[in-house]
Amino acid sequence: MEYTCHSEYHELDLVLINSVANAFVDEQKLKNQWKALNYLSKPDFQKGEAEFNVFEKLLQSKGASILRQPQDAAVSIDAIYTRDAAIVTNFGVVLCRMGKERRIPEPKVQEVVYKKNNVSILGQILAPGTLEGGDVAWLDESTLAVGHSYRTNEDGIKQLKNLLAPFSIKVLVVELPHYKGPSDVFHLMSVFSPVDKDLAVVYSPLLPIHFRKELLKRGMELLEVPEEEFNSMGCNVLAIGPRHCLMVAGNDKTEALLRNVGCEVHTYVGEEISVKGGGGPTCLTRPIRRRL
Repeated sequence: MEYTCHSEYHELDLVLINSVANAFVDEQKLKNQWKALNYLSKPDFQKGEAEFNVFEKLLQSKGASILRQPQDAAVSIDAIYTRDAAIVTNFGVVLCRMGKERRIPEPKVQEVVYKKNNVSILGQILAPGTLEGGDVAWLDESTLAVGHSYRTNEDGIKQLKNLLAPFSIKVLVVELPHYKGPSDVFHLMSVFSPVDKDLAVVYSPLLPIHFRKELLKRGMELLEVPEEEFNSMGCNVLAIGPRHCLMVAGNDKTEALLRNVGCEVHTYVGEEISVKGGGGPTCLTRPIRRRL
């Protein structure tokens, strides 16, 4: 069987997640951290566990193998959002350097998991560079879109380009808007979720014009998330296979748009693990390998 790391939509084969038990730990840790980390309100631990159990079963529905991030006292409750700490390539993992200071320990914790499971490391982003996985998405086998945001800076992008230069990978820089400012969790994948080679879910009011035109030039059909479903994670859609989607429940209009173009859609209640922390299914997962 052939695999690739350079895809956001092929069948999910191997993925890293971090359970509520390991990330949130208990009610006391949630109580101590949620305000400082800019959550909308304190997640409920037991409800969060129930939500995550459903989410994990949906991930496995296409036969994906699961790697689990271990509990580590150095990381915050944000460590549930595993995508951000690393970028995967066919040449090895790039360990990020987080733009949110409280999240800086996370890549080291993930590095242990990758080495234990024989996933090679290509390199890492070093200070003063910052780079977060939520700002990075493959457009095709040789093109990587990278959002220049408050979480991902110019130096981090330059380091990533240097790491990928020997492999003829084009890095397409996407200049993201200010939106709510440095304290908000706003990544490229907050407004762009590829679900097939020629299909993506987008929120155009915050999608840079140059990037939107590039997607259309590539022949992508863009499903426009309505304004009322943006804050409820309507634009954060994870493909576990081509047009086989996983999304937060309650975004009925976006779900209907996906179904109308032939997508199979699964939903999970994500009030505690997604909405309150601003991290949908793409954030909750670090896909490592997909089946071609």
